[in-house]
Amino acid sequence: MSTKQAYELAKAEYAKYGVDTDKALEAMEKVVISLHCWQGDDVRGFLFNDELSGGIQTTGNYPGRARTIQELRNDLEKVLSLLPGHFKVNLHAIYADTKEKIDLDQLEPKHFASWVEWAKKNHVGLDFNPTCFSHPKASSGFTLSSNDPEIRKFWIEHCKRSRKIGEYFGRELGEPCVTNIWVPDGMKDTPIDRLAPRKRLMESLDEILEEKIDPKYNIDSVESKLFGIGVESYTTGSNEFYMGYATSRQISLTLDSGHFHPTEVISDKIPTVLLYVPHLLLHVSRPVRWDSDHVVVLDDELNEIARSLVRNNLIEKTSIGLDYFDASINRIAAWVIGVRATLTAILKAYLDPIDYLMKVENEGNYTDRLFLQERLKQLPYGVVFDYYCEKHGVKIGQDALDEIHKYEKEVTSRR
Repeated sequence: MSTKQAYELAKAEYAKYGVDTDKALEAMEKVVISLHCWQGDDVRGFLFNDELSGGIQTTGNYPGRARTIQELRNDLEKVLSLLPGHFKVNLHAIYADTKEKIDLDQLEPKHFASWVEWAKKNHVGLDFNPTCFSHPKASSGFTLSSNDPEIRKFWIEHCKRSRKIGEYFGRELGEPCVTNIWVPDGMKDTPIDRLAPRKRLMESLDEILEEKIDPKYNIDSVESKLFGIGVESYTTGSNEFYMGYATSRQISLTLDSGHFHPTEVISDKIPTVLLYVPHLLLHVSRPVRWDSDHVVVLDDELNEIARSLVRNNLIEKTSIGLDYFDASINRIAAWVIGVRATLTAILKAYLDPIDYLMKVENEGNYTDRLFLQERLKQLPYGVVFDYYCEKHGVKIGQDALDEIHKYEKEVTSRR
């Protein structure tokens, strides 16, 4: 049976529940996923190519890590060829393309000009992040909240320049760049003063954001975290801090699915925070007991995240990016598995009979609601996703895995 024939059968099955699969596929054409460049080289970058520090750790030693910008771009192009839909690529500042000996507080748009040309060629947008870790001036554990004015000055300047780079991306590529600020600031043991660092962080952010940039070019976002390696007891940029900051300054808030307590999920936070902030940035990851950045899979929480976005049209106010780095398996496969899982979850959400589910819920008919929710788990969403891939000329199933193995044999295994 062909993919098209299987799709027609699935379409008929979904129609019994009032779902138009063609419309669901049309909705998917508006979904944009931002690919995280750091999966390809284990967050090393090319500005310094230093070992990771600042609460971040990549585990595994699978061969084939990208060692140059060209290798990383080649890998990204292979990944894009195996994915259906529309994409951006998310860069950190350490991925600058320059032969100059410069530091983070000296970066300019020109140092990313080749990335813009590459993005145009590959029809993708770009997102950006200041890199506030793996640097001597972050060795104390504090950056924007440091009690050293010179340290703060350095990181403030870096973040200011990062916003200008984001603006440059937006102007050149015709779609907004989301510039996301995350800092690893915190302490291994319990501090005496929990207030002063947060006050300094607030003042630093205010200085960074002082220059107004048109959001059609650059969207500013701030990201919280529960803890990191070496900062287990106190994180300056907590969820409460950034929720208050984003709300009071009316900027985007970043929710990372690995940045909360092990039993805490972000799916229920999405419809809450979007009552108060104008935009949401999602970093979709998979924590295993902590923020361990495992490859995203189609688990219950990913499905719930997608439903939170789709059921109230919140996807229009949300940017979706992946954030993990797994060096224990083939890095191309890690990208493809995570993105396909995310796209599948969103498609599944569009295949829900949302109007009917809301109708029976508003009527207090919780019996029908639960029965249908369980039935939906058994419907052939995978067939619809395969057809979505085929429409985009993308290989499915074993054919896609064979293509990954072929690339490994011919390219990454020779590095």
